Amino acid sequence: MTEETPPPLLSPGQRRLIASSLTLLSLLAGAAALVAAFHVLGQLVALFSHVLWPLATAGVLALILRPVVAILEKRLHGRRLTAVVLLYGAFALAAGAVFFVLTPPLVTQLIDLVAYLPTLWQRAVDFIGAHYPAWVTVLQEQLGRPAIRQIAEGAAPEAKALVAQAVPSVRAALQALVGTAAFFTHLALVPVYLFFFLLARDHPTRGLADQLTFLRPSVRTDVVFLVEEFIGIVEAFFRGQLLIGLCMGVLLAAGFSVVGLKFGLFVGLALGILNIIPYLGTIVGLGFTLPLAFLQPGGGWQLVGLVLAVKIVVQTVEAWFLTPRIMGHQTGLHPVSIIVAVFFWGTALGGVLGMLLAIPLTAFVVTAWRLMKRKYFPAHDA
Repeated sequence: MTEETPPPLLSPGQRRLIASSLTLLSLLAGAAALVAAFHVLGQLVALFSHVLWPLATAGVLALILRPVVAILEKRLHGRRLTAVVLLYGAFALAAGAVFFVLTPPLVTQLIDLVAYLPTLWQRAVDFIGAHYPAWVTVLQEQLGRPAIRQIAEGAAPEAKALVAQAVPSVRAALQALVGTAAFFTHLALVPVYLFFFLLARDHPTRGLADQLTFLRPSVRTDVVFLVEEFIGIVEAFFRGQLLIGLCMGVLLAAGFSVVGLKFGLFVGLALGILNIIPYLGTIVGLGFTLPLAFLQPGGGWQLVGLVLAVKIVVQTVEAWFLTPRIMGHQTGLHPVSIIVAVFFWGTALGGVLGMLLAIPLTAFVVTAWRLMKRKYFPAHDA
């Protein structure tokens, strides 16, 4: 007599459902672990930011200046210390010349700009009241409603308390003074770190493989390759962005000054520096220069058009000449990906440091993923 095979505990459909559920749970667990890792990383970066940013700044500058030091060392027949000292001397002379030539007008324009901001705000309010009274009427009607008025009256004491707390006291002033002193102390460490980084002849990754003997040779090779790739991306990106930002700052400052924008020299150079973070200078520039051009004395739609024309010309020069010549297409990232990356890494790493490193980190992640996909996740034909 043949024994009957017991029916399976689960049907094929139920097994597929359980497998899909387990796969989804594993993906969610991986995503949660990734979010937790980014959160911990951001907290650590924020906690040790005062230690990390001077080292990071000196490291990036060392990567950018290494070719210059190598050329000077070759001309000086191998005397690297003399080459580094000469580079420091040349930089000090250039910085001194820039300081004495540009600092007085820049400081003057900065002080005048800060003093002009209340006037600019009042001119904006007067313009809206004169040309768009319907908006003022709507706002007044809404504020006249009992519910809105009650909310406003309830918020007023909170605002006053917040302002009262924000008024600098002696203790707050001392804390601000200590914070400023700490910032300049860490800033003073950057040349010291940079000096010793430039003295090192070896590539930053030399000897890295000897420290990773606990990894398999193939994995060790991949790690060294990725570290070298990341260093190369950081070096190329910051060298290119600094040059592009400097060129754009000079062009914007010259253009704004020619068309008659108030504080054009300071605003143009500031926007050029902000362009080190992709698109930040453009966004801030449009949001500040156009209202300033419209509301400043003697301004109006004609000056707005001229300022916009300067922005368009400079952006065209940057997109069609500066970036292709200086940066090429090294990152290979879509503009939307760049914007998302700036906000993502700025949030993950707690502010400006993450925004500055957004493009190198994203390009590194893309490179690592391509390597892993090609080597560890090969495609299978259907």
